[in-house]
Formats: sequence, structure tokens, C-alpha cells
Amino acid sequence: MSRLHIQPSDKWHFHTEISVQIGDINYGNHLANDAILRLCHEARLRLLTSMGYSEMDVEGVGLIMVDAAIEFKRQAFYGDKLHFSLAITDLSKTGFVLNYRIQRLSDQVDIALVNTGMAFYNYQRQRISRTPENFLQHLNQSI
Repeated sequence: MSRLHIQPSDKWHFHTEISVQIGDINYGNHLANDAILRLCHEARLRLLTSMGYSEMDVEGVGLIMVDAAIEFKRQAFYGDKLHFSLAITDLSKTGFVLNYRIQRLSDQVDIALVNTGMAFYNYQRQRISRTPENFLQHLNQSI
């Protein structure tokens, strides 16, 4: 069987911790696959907030997720504290890749590696936008 393999970043730009809540658990009594993206969303919002941005306003344009890849490593359970490391990589003229490494805090075991492709998006015009120059400058200064 062919498997997806995500290469974790060499340099992490942001770290945060999030606990697994009861709504994140599936019928197998472990962290649900769809909850991984919800938790990544929370981590992404925290990264953007630390930079003075939101998903709806990054130098006047928003962000939209254009793709996502998850490599599941281990199970996580209710109450586990997860450590999220995030890196902005593969900057392009219209977006970037956000690379996540999710580890259980108690034993440093990898739970998942995730990549989300993020595009700058003009929600009023409903179209992809160019990467704001001020975002690139801010990124170079803050990360």
C-alpha cells in the first residue's frame, strides 16, 4: 500500500499547546481524524494572532485552505496535551504551505504531521490574490 509521507520542517516558527477535548474523540475512543484539522485550525489562528493577523485580514486580504495532507503517527486520547509546532514554508506568489508537527506533551511522541496549503483570497471578489508584500516583510522580521 502506498502511503503519504510529510517531511517536517527543519525550523519551526511558532509553538502552542492544545488539550484534546471530549468532542475531539471518536467511537474508537481516540482523537478523531477530522478533529486533527480542527485543532490545526486553532493552532493556525494562534499563529496568525501572534503576527497581528486573522484569517480574514492579512494585509487586507483573507486566507483560504486549498489543500490538506495528514500523516497519522500515533493515537491521542481525551485529556492529552498536544504540542503544535508550525512553520510557514514554500512561499509563492499567491500563498504558502503551513507545516504542523503535533506531539503529545507527556512523552514527546509524534501524533501527526500535517501540511495545509494556504492561498491569499479576496472574499469580496471570490478569487485568489497575490501574496501581500507587507506580509513577506513582516514574515522576514518576525519569524
